[in-house]
Amino acid sequence: SHPDPSLSSLFAKENLARMSEEQLNRYDRLINEPSNDWDIYYWATEAKPTPAEFDTDVMAMLREFAKNRNREQRLRQPDLEYLFEAPR
Repeated sequence: SHPDPSLSSLFAKENLARMSEEQLNRYDRLINEPSNDWDIYYWATEAKPTPAEFDTDVMAMLREFAKNRNREQRLRQPDLEYLFEAPR
C-alpha cells in the first residue's frame, strides 16, 4: 500500500469539530512543524516511532484513525492486487 498524505486531512474533516482548543493547537503544531506529511503518515501508521514532543493525545487519535481507516479499506475493497500481478 502507498503512503497516504491525505490521512491528516481526512482525519481533520472527521475530528476537528469535536476537538478542544488545546487539541486543535497540538494538531496545528503537529501538521505544521514536522518536515512533511510523510513523517506524520509513518507515525500515524506506526511505521516509525513518534517523537516524544509530538506523541500527544492528538497523535493517539490520529493513530486510531489510521487503524480504523485501514480496516475500512480492507472491508470495502476486496484485494484486487492480484489482477495487476505479472503472469507467472
